[in-house]
Amino acid sequence: MTQPEASPAGVIHNIGYRAYDGERLPRRGVALALYSHTLRGVFGLGRAARSKVVPFGMVAVMLVPAIVLAVVSVVMAGQGMIAEPVLPYTRYAMVTQAAVAIFVAVAAPQAVSLDLRFHTLPLYLSRPLERVDYVRAKLAALATAVFLLLAAPLLVMYLGALAAGFDAGTQTVELLQALAGAVLFAAVLSGIGLVIASLTARRGFGVAAIMTVLALSYAVVTSMQALVGFEAGDMTTAGWIGLFSPMTLVDGVQVWAFGVETSSPAGPPEGAAGAAFPVVTLGVVVLTYLALSARYRKVRL
Repeated sequence: MTQPEASPAGVIHNIGYRAYDGERLPRRGVALALYSHTLRGVFGLGRAARSKVVPFGMVAVMLVPAIVLAVVSVVMAGQGMIAEPVLPYTRYAMVTQAAVAIFVAVAAPQAVSLDLRFHTLPLYLSRPLERVDYVRAKLAALATAVFLLLAAPLLVMYLGALAAGFDAGTQTVELLQALAGAVLFAAVLSGIGLVIASLTARRGFGVAAIMTVLALSYAVVTSMQALVGFEAGDMTTAGWIGLFSPMTLVDGVQVWAFGVETSSPAGPPEGAAGAAFPVVTLGVVVLTYLALSARYRKVRL
């Protein structure tokens, strides 16, 4: 009777595991790394080529009109036809708002929805990052991206105005006003976009919801402003209606604070009453931050 073969002895393989002996980032460093990672992801950097199509497509859509306006300013100023830019800087965000809305609608779900879908949040929060750090990093990254999207064409228009020989001091002041408005647009739109995106792990649902909120609110508000202001002749009430759309809200802040031309059918009320627009804008920024913080306190790890 044959004896059963003996089981092979175990073998230990040296596969080179080593402890990490590099620098360990503190909480602030980890948050900064998450901010950088999110900002790159918004523009599709470090990802597949198809991920860059929409963000860089919107960058191109924002830049092309600015380049055209800059060239037109130089040509028309050279012929003595104009003495200031064709389009005020503070109106550019409103004129190109469709591209801005698409950018936010795509970028916000990219920033947070995928983390919910693939359950990567526990990896971020393992240590030493806190939930509030996650929220701040995501908000800051998306706001930075939207600001860059708005600031780049403004700088192109500014350079065109200087090349056209317009007064440098006046153009610089107007550019700074528009950049301040860009900061507000970035803060408001990023907050709203991230709050909506954080409610779903499905990226497509987030994109559709954000586009619906931004586009529908603007369409309804401007239609009501035109109806009340032009048809009923009540421009004061029409101005107050601007509080109910993110785009007209920030545009109203620019009009009230800087005395620039409105891009809406009706501007904010004059005088102290118009201060409601910056107050509401600040309230939206704070509330969206608090809503995001509350949302991520409840996310299960």
